[in-house]
Amino acid sequence: MDYKKLADMLFPDINETVDYYENEIFPQRNLPEGAKVTRLGPSPTGFIHLGNLYGAFVDERLAHQSEGVFFLRIEDTDEKRKVDGAVETIISSLKYFGLNFDEGALLDGEKGSYGPYYQSERGKIYQCVAKYLVEQGRAYPCFCTEEELEEIRKLQSEQTVNTGYYGKWARDRNLTLEEVQSRLDNNEEFVIRFKSMGTEEGTFEIDDAIRGRLVIHENYQDSVILKANGIPTYHFAHVVDDHLMRVTHVVRGEEWLSTLPIHYEIFTTLGWKVPVYCHTAHLMKMDNGSKRKLSKRKDPELGLGYYMDLGYHPAAVREYLLTILNSNYEEWRMQNPDIPAEEFEFTLEKMSNSGALFDLDKLNNISKDVLLKVPAEEIYEFLLSWAREHKTEIVNILEDNKQSVIKLLSVGRSGDKPRKDLMYCQQIFNFISYFFDEYFEIVESYPENINTEEAKKLLKAYLETYDHGDDQSQWFEKIRVISQESGYAAKPKDFKKNPDMYKGHVGDVSSVIRIAVVGRASSPDVWELQQIMGEEKVRRRIEKAIIE
Repeated sequence: MDYKKLADMLFPDINETVDYYENEIFPQRNLPEGAKVTRLGPSPTGFIHLGNLYGAFVDERLAHQSEGVFFLRIEDTDEKRKVDGAVETIISSLKYFGLNFDEGALLDGEKGSYGPYYQSERGKIYQCVAKYLVEQGRAYPCFCTEEELEEIRKLQSEQTVNTGYYGKWARDRNLTLEEVQSRLDNNEEFVIRFKSMGTEEGTFEIDDAIRGRLVIHENYQDSVILKANGIPTYHFAHVVDDHLMRVTHVVRGEEWLSTLPIHYEIFTTLGWKVPVYCHTAHLMKMDNGSKRKLSKRKDPELGLGYYMDLGYHPAAVREYLLTILNSNYEEWRMQNPDIPAEEFEFTLEKMSNSGALFDLDKLNNISKDVLLKVPAEEIYEFLLSWAREHKTEIVNILEDNKQSVIKLLSVGRSGDKPRKDLMYCQQIFNFISYFFDEYFEIVESYPENINTEEAKKLLKAYLETYDHGDDQSQWFEKIRVISQESGYAAKPKDFKKNPDMYKGHVGDVSSVIRIAVVGRASSPDVWELQQIMGEEKVRRRIEKAIIE
């Protein structure tokens, strides 16, 4: 067989060589020794999920810790799955979580010397490499129709052998030049298949940076590498791009392990260095006492939009993901409470290979810790930015009450035992919403031992003695006096010793005031909140509670 002639028949318009792309267009990168090159390669399907972010953090840490390159490549060769606006969603979502790419696709174009960074724009490159494989006798045209392929699968099932296009079942593997020319003359559609040298029994060994040494069955299928429209399959595009873009480490989910044999064989056939593969474990969650994989259908928290809509701070999400990415991160954080997470030395060896457990409650707790270290002014700006995108109806009141909101966010955050009340924007606004009259509501009842009439008497007494100029000790002393005059113990411990002597204690009276002022039985210090609200608003709320 004259494979050179066959290649020219199939690719008459491809004149470039693989050497041209390797040496002139995409030369070796000029990077420090040991620098890693990683990429995130999402498909524009309209859904970007936590698994993408999880893997992207691995990519980013590997590259930036080693003075390497982290880039974004859009894998958009599947026309059927493309969704309008999906690329913008991917880029803006990753930007929200603080992932900074050194190269790749941007909202307003591309950055870098190894593009195009959209696979749909790299068609000639794939065809050039496919032509080279044909010239080497390692790829060939296949003219089988879907009906013919289905007939092959049917026969294989009847004979209880592995299904697929391989060995004696690879009908077009050994077509002559004359047969190929005849079919081309008839304008028959064809795909280009990779001619595998593997066997069903053969195995090979490869080191996975997370899973260690793997023994895997060889590829023996003649997989399609170029579809009838000239567009590459994922398998082929992945190999070509990762080589020419000089990727050193490929981070992807364990569901891609089954594709490793075909990728490995294409790399070795072309004489290219195989990148270091890093197959991450599935993200799992506890469900009725057992672990299961996070599901797009069942678990809204899988989508990144969930965290953006609620307004999780990106630093909190990053902090949490590091705790499940590396088993030693939490110990490091305890020893280094104030050091930026970027200074933690991330390693692949400390990653789980048996399923990383995702816990939303733990994320919320970590978020509280992270936000405690963020200045109130920054939280305000973050809240306002979030509101402009996700809750536009509160933008004006946030802007009109900037200083008051910052003060509200600051209450109780200092001292030896600071309050950890703030988790994410939706919750933060709900937490401070009592300040705004249009959102204020009484959401909790008075203590069980105080009925409405009793509460109104206590509030009247409070209003009669209320002086907005009182300091905190003066203010509380007045509440203590009201309590005693109304039959309540001045101290909770006094009530505990002699419960029959009192209606309750000073804490119950304080709860009545707190509920009238902020609508809740639990809140930061009421005196501080009243100072922020101002006398007029405080009096108005107490008066309303008395007459209702």
